[in-house]
Amino acid sequence: QVQLTESGGGLVQDGGSLRLSCAASGSIFSINRMGWYRQSPGKQRELVASITSGGYKNYGDFVKGRFTISGDSAKNTVYLQMNSLKPEDTGVYYCNLYGSRSNPIRLYDGWGQGIQVTVSS
Repeated sequence: QVQLTESGGGLVQDGGSLRLSCAASGSIFSINRMGWYRQSPGKQRELVASITSGGYKNYGDFVKGRFTISGDSAKNTVYLQMNSLKPEDTGVYYCNLYGSRSNPIRLYDGWGQGIQVTVSS
């Protein structure tokens, strides 16, 4: 099994900051990409940010320089630093891992449980 453990969400005021963490553990063979997606009530899940094993980063259009994704390959952990948060950033944030798992080796594309981020106005 592969586990994705998310932390760092919570309630923050408009303009505030939060740092999300996602640690992957278990039967991981390789990681191609990790990232964060979010889902707000009545909306589809959308990409917030992702980072590949080679360090390529991709951000949702709405990020506009406010968020930074980083990774620690030794810890199989990805971080999302969110600054200048707005009420419209409120939602459930999900960690995603795309890679492969072991025993036997096969493709893995999985999600964490999700963590609530609430930005008050």
